[in-house]
Amino acid sequence: MAWDEWEQLKADAASGAAPHMRLNQLDPGSGPVRPAPDPGRYGELRANQSDLAKIGTNAFKLYNDLWDKGRRAVPTSESAAGALGKGGFALGSALQHVALRWDEQLGSLRDACAHISNHMTVTTKLHAGDDHYIRRQMSSIDVLDAGFDERVGEAGKHNPVYGEKDDKKGKS
Repeated sequence: MAWDEWEQLKADAASGAAPHMRLNQLDPGSGPVRPAPDPGRYGELRANQSDLAKIGTNAFKLYNDLWDKGRRAVPTSESAAGALGKGGFALGSALQHVALRWDEQLGSLRDACAHISNHMTVTTKLHAGDDHYIRRQMSSIDVLDAGFDERVGEAGKHNPVYGEKDDKKGKS
């Protein structure tokens, strides 16, 4: 590019007459500017017991599949590495190193899958217990609240939560 052409392009850009590139922003006249979304508007992250169980089940299946299918290459590679090494090829030790690293990485991946599976199983059981505990506590609070709350019946009248009035005793 010639120097004169460069100077002309700079002058055009400075005058605003020529179209030019804008980085990291939207053209102010191209549409409405929307505020950032309110995170509270979308609710909370929820995961129910069946979601957690599915994650755990899939992690367990992956754990088993990695053992069944991921280990297939290791014995073949190790025997090929041994044969190449005995034949005097340097490739034998390199292939042995690859097979060893593959086995190590496969073990790490299987450990991670087992950890996820176990964690989801424990989490499912813990949260199910928590849910039952909270439900029991809330139901007992409702009974207590109904017994002490005047809104259950009219003020000064018999509260139906305590049962029907026994006429034999004269009191409820």
